[in-house]
Amino acid sequence: MPSASSTPTEGTVPAEGTVPVKGTAGGTRRRRRGAPRTWLAALPLIAFTGLCFGLPLGALLYGAVTRTDPGTGATALTGEHLSRSLQGPYLGSLVGSVQLSALTALIASVLGVLIAQAVVTSRSQALRNAVLTASGVLANFGGVPLAFAFIATVGISGVVTQLADLGSLGWNLYSFTGLAVVYLYFLIPLMVLVILPALDGLRPQWREAAQNAGAGGWQYWRHVGIPVLAPSLLGGFVLLFGSAFAAHATAAALVGGSVPLVTLKIADALSGNVLVGQENVALALGLDMILIAGLVMAVYLPLQRRSARWLR
Repeated sequence: MPSASSTPTEGTVPAEGTVPVKGTAGGTRRRRRGAPRTWLAALPLIAFTGLCFGLPLGALLYGAVTRTDPGTGATALTGEHLSRSLQGPYLGSLVGSVQLSALTALIASVLGVLIAQAVVTSRSQALRNAVLTASGVLANFGGVPLAFAFIATVGISGVVTQLADLGSLGWNLYSFTGLAVVYLYFLIPLMVLVILPALDGLRPQWREAAQNAGAGGWQYWRHVGIPVLAPSLLGGFVLLFGSAFAAHATAAALVGGSVPLVTLKIADALSGNVLVGQENVALALGLDMILIAGLVMAVYLPLQRRSARWLR
């Protein structure tokens, strides 16, 4: 009689990813399959990522921490560029970008959630399709076309500015406030696209259970809805922050250098618009942006995994 340790017991299901292999004395042995194939399937993606992201990142890092003597051509390591990127007007541009990104991400998060909740509550499929289609288009409508659309509408000589006499009310499109309004134009639709699936994941049974327990609407949102949605809300805020932080073309077409932003400082340094020979400082500023984006993603990814577990 075979021993219990070597014979599969009736009703026992082999572990996923394993297959029994015959030929061993007194029973079966198992070996894993799939892991090498999975790694090989991801090889093109790894090669593409390394080529398209690894090489530029390596070149940026090399230029940010090295200095080449123009006379001898010798290259040496230095921390001068990173130090200069965190001083004076360069530090001011980093702070300005963080302030603008945080403010617009906060406002867009609130308005986006309200719009998405209105769509979910309405139960109208036509409204849902219209909002999702419009959000998909507007979330990707940025850059120079968006800037010129706002200039023609609410610029100094814009149609709405002349009709409503916005100039007498203190409106100025080419300022921090005007740039924030333009950013909201594509950040709010992006938040709608991000938060709508999470709102759909709230189960009606949770609200019914809360109502049966005597909870009101505010108590339901305070103790059930908001805690469940909190990871998605924070993840959406972080995503909007990153989108606003990396925006360049819209700000360059609208405000130029009147509003200090790190993306504009990088463009000025690379083109020699203000001072010649600042290319390495521009690379150091780019490295600062990558570090901030890395911190943003470090917060965003765990929040998304936690939200997906609750709303599965």
